[in-house]
Amino acid sequence: MSDIIRRDPRAEWIARNRLHPLHAAMQPLQHSWMGPNGVIRKNVHGVGFIGPNGIKRIDRSGAQQGGASKRTAAAEVQLPLHQIAAPAFYINVVPDMVGGRLSSHDRDLLGLARQLAGNDGAVLAVVFGEHKESAFATAGVDRLLVLDGAEFDGYSPEQRVQGLRAVDNQFNPRHWLLPDSRSGGGELGRRFAASLKERPATRVWQIKDNTCIGRAGAGQEDLARPLPRLVLAAAECADPVSETRHEVLPVELSTTLARSLPRIEDLGAVAVDPAAIPMAEAEFIFSGGNGVKDWALFHQTAAALGATEGASRVAVDDGFMARDRQVGASGTWVTARVYVAVGISGAIQHLQGIGACDKVVAINLDPGCDMIKRADLSVIGESAAILHALIDAVEAYRNGAKRDAA
Repeated sequence: MSDIIRRDPRAEWIARNRLHPLHAAMQPLQHSWMGPNGVIRKNVHGVGFIGPNGIKRIDRSGAQQGGASKRTAAAEVQLPLHQIAAPAFYINVVPDMVGGRLSSHDRDLLGLARQLAGNDGAVLAVVFGEHKESAFATAGVDRLLVLDGAEFDGYSPEQRVQGLRAVDNQFNPRHWLLPDSRSGGGELGRRFAASLKERPATRVWQIKDNTCIGRAGAGQEDLARPLPRLVLAAAECADPVSETRHEVLPVELSTTLARSLPRIEDLGAVAVDPAAIPMAEAEFIFSGGNGVKDWALFHQTAAALGATEGASRVAVDDGFMARDRQVGASGTWVTARVYVAVGISGAIQHLQGIGACDKVVAINLDPGCDMIKRADLSVIGESAAILHALIDAVEAYRNGAKRDAA
C-alpha cells in the first residue's frame, strides 16, 4: 500500500492556479534551464540530499525520496491561518452534524457564512451533543460552541430552541444560518424563527448585495427578497472553504440553561430497510462489481452492515443487480458518507457518480486500479475472504456490545 501513488486534486489545482497564495510553493525546483546564449545551464547545488552523517549524496537513478529537491503535487499543503482576535460581529451557523460529522451541506453553509463574515466578522458554529468532527478548522469555523447534555440527545427541538435563544442573547449575531434539510435543520430553523418572531428566508441558494434568492413554486421559480436575520440555505448555496485555516476557539455560554419540560417524547429511531432507501439519499452504500464472484456472500455482508446495496454497470448488465442499483454517470449519482466498492476497477463513469461521497473504501485484487487510487482506504485481497472476515468482525463487535450492556 505504501508504494501506491495517490493523487491530490487540490494540490494539483493549486499548482495550476497562478493567483493562489501557495502557487509558488507547489512548483518543482528548477535544476536546468537554457541561458541567453542557448547553452543549457544546471544547478549543481540543487541535486542530491543530505545523508544522516551530514554528507551530501546524489542518487542518479531518480528514485530518491529524502531529497528536498523532489517536490510532487501530493505534498502536504499548509494553508494560511485566518485569525480574528476581536470579532466586530458574529455569523452563527447551526450545522446538521449527521453522524457527528459535517456533511457537504454543512460545509456549503459554512462557506456562505464565511462570505457574510468577511474580514471583520467571525463564524460561530453551534453544535449539539458530542461530535466526531476534527476538520472544523479547514471548514471555516472561527469559534465553536458545543451545547452538550442529556437534554439535547435524540429528538429535542424545544430544548434546542431554548439553547439557541440563549446563544442569541449572549452573542447577538448579525445572521443565523441553518441548513434547509430534512435532517433536522429545516424544522429547527422554522421553530427558532417562530420563537424569535422572525420571518426566515427559506431554500436560499444565493446571497448577493444584501439580497437572497430562494427557490419557490415547487422549485420552478426564484424568489428574491432583502437578506433577513435568519436564513435557511439549500445545498450548494456557496463554495465550501478551501483556502484558509481557522482558529476554532472554544466559547461557552455565560448562563446555565434550565431544562424545560418537553411536550414531545422521543421513542427512538424507526428501523428502516436499507433496500428501501433510494440510492441518491443513502448514507452508507455497499457496491459490487465484476470482481464479486459470490453474490450471496455479498448480500449477506450488506445485510450485516446495514448498508444500501449498489453495483457497477458491468454487474447490472450481467443481471446480478437491478438497474435502479447502478451507480455512476449512466446510473445514479450518489452522495453517501461511506461508499464501499467491492471488485470495482473504477471506470470514469463510475468515479464521476461517486465524486460527492465523503469516504470511499475499496476492496480489490489490483493495487493499481483507478478505484484504489480514488479510495480513502484500500484493502488488497480476495473479496470473498475479506467479506467473511468483515462479517465475523461485525458479529464480534455486536456480541461484545450486548455483553457490555448486560
